[in-house]
Amino acid sequence: MPVIVLEARDFTSPLFVLRTWEVLSTCTAFSLVASLEDEELNHSSDPGTFKIFCMFTWCFFFALTLLIHILSIIQFHSLIPISWKNLTATAAVLGALMSLSTSVIFPWMVMNQDSLFPRPVAATVASCLTALAYASESYVLRTQTHEQRGYMGSMPGLLKTLQLWGGCQMVPLVVEVVRELPSRVQGWQQWVSGVSYGVCVLMSLVTLVVILGDLSGRCLIPFDRLLAGFSMIGVLLFMVATVICFTQILQMKGQQSVVNKTMELVIMETVIASITLLAYTVDLAFSIKLLCDRSHM
Repeated sequence: MPVIVLEARDFTSPLFVLRTWEVLSTCTAFSLVASLEDEELNHSSDPGTFKIFCMFTWCFFFALTLLIHILSIIQFHSLIPISWKNLTATAAVLGALMSLSTSVIFPWMVMNQDSLFPRPVAATVASCLTALAYASESYVLRTQTHEQRGYMGSMPGLLKTLQLWGGCQMVPLVVEVVRELPSRVQGWQQWVSGVSYGVCVLMSLVTLVVILGDLSGRCLIPFDRLLAGFSMIGVLLFMVATVICFTQILQMKGQQSVVNKTMELVIMETVIASITLLAYTVDLAFSIKLLCDRSHM
């Protein structure tokens, strides 16, 4: 089969320009962070977990966007067994959310330094530009027709991307909270929260694989009921996790041994858990409405 390349006018299209922007900005961000010296990263506060999270985010979306970009140019996306419109919509929205997270986490990680180095500032700017580029791409994709943008470009699809984002944020946060809390404070709460987040991330990944692979017709359970069940489980698990987060905040207020960084981590975990809980709740409402509409048909 001959290779089909885009026409000249396609190289000035908004999607081509935005994806080129995304590739360059993500490459700039992780290259700058990879070249940082120990004193520029403020290793006295041991930022290893968050550095790994930021580097993984930039490298992953650099590779994914570059792959999407190349397949779009040579028009080979029709040959891969993946729903292309759902893949591009998911990559754009999730890339915007994850890049926004790195744009907050990375400067927070290095902001306690006595002197301000230029490369961390440049990396933060590159991360912010990346988030802006992905947000712009998601907006461009949202302006397309429903058939062009696919399920992941609809409101239920956006909510499922938000759920996956919330679960991914909890991985470094829980690790850091466990490391920062005194051993006598750690207990069943951290284990329950960690298991809840892990189950929700697994459900989000299963949902994403089924949608991207167009495997909904092969599920043993009707897919709409499976999504409703996942949403219900997500609401219950994140409700438990959110209550635990608020309980930890109240417990820390009366403890002199808890440092400000630990409180900040728990507050961030509480905010993200609340946002993800809201996403699961709205998604559950959409799923119930869909099931009710189909039952009356």
